[in-house]
Amino acid sequence: MEALKQAIIRYASCHANVDGLATTPVPGLRMMCAFRPSRPMRSIYKPLVCLVLHGAKQLTIGTEDHQFAAGASVIVGMDAPVTGRVVSASQTQPYVALAVELDFAVLRDLMAQMPADASPAPAPSTRVWMAESDAATLDCGLRLMRLLDRPDAVPLLHAGIVRELHYWLLSGRHGAALRRLALPDSHAQRMVAAVQMLRDGFRHTLPVEQLAAAARMSTSSFHRCFKAMTTLTPVQFQKQLRLVEARRLMLSEGFAASRAAYEVGYESVSQFTREYARMFGAPPRRDVQAEARPLKHGPREESASHGNSAGRRRVGSRLSKASMGDRVLSPPLSRFQ
Repeated sequence: MEALKQAIIRYASCHANVDGLATTPVPGLRMMCAFRPSRPMRSIYKPLVCLVLHGAKQLTIGTEDHQFAAGASVIVGMDAPVTGRVVSASQTQPYVALAVELDFAVLRDLMAQMPADASPAPAPSTRVWMAESDAATLDCGLRLMRLLDRPDAVPLLHAGIVRELHYWLLSGRHGAALRRLALPDSHAQRMVAAVQMLRDGFRHTLPVEQLAAAARMSTSSFHRCFKAMTTLTPVQFQKQLRLVEARRLMLSEGFAASRAAYEVGYESVSQFTREYARMFGAPPRRDVQAEARPLKHGPREESASHGNSAGRRRVGSRLSKASMGDRVLSPPLSRFQ
């Protein structure tokens, strides 16, 4: 665990954004290294497994509250709006975590080759599961991190490491629940097409009938299942995608609020400002200014003072759209927080 933690700290020190999130060129891999407790951060997660190496974090999904500390493997089994807050971190004892997106096609392929469960798990009653990280899972995480130093190896080794990681998850404490979620005709998998349509087209108006058809459901059944799975209506889900992406554009790309609003599909800047403040607790300009202030303090400023200030100023631009959840969290993902 120590080797993986140090690898994350080293990479994040050069590539993390203002929230401590670092995306990577390795598909589906991102991490977080935070040196102070954070205020609540809103995002939309993609399905993922998160390995917590140090510190602690609180997640709220719908009415569910969860807190995770070092040594935990956290599985988010479906796309979900998340409020995350780092609750234990300091400059000498940072919060450190690694996230890998789940691939349900890989899960299904493995399920076809593994012995079938004699007693399938009941429908999951929670969107988040936790178990103690085992050596095999941590080893997969470390080998994925090592690919960052060998980009030529990614096409050859990445798929195999990810497949092995999914095997250990299926073989673990929550394997039965993952199997049920991955079943091709489960409600969760029928929602995948609709959620992906929302992620791809969130800038545009999407008729609910089109989303329901993608999920192979009637409109009323789709509404009911979508909210049960994500805690939001399709319109609310799309709105959060827009606002998360607008915030990324302002923080990472330097967009003005009006430009970000139009870029994500808003026709009214005043409506965008109201909804942004409702979601993030402050109007866009004030929120961006508040997020920029921490850059004046802490370990990342020390790095800039040692001849790397130009690279440090570019840190924010590395936060990709895949993080919308999405740690976000991604889309991502959805950014991973």
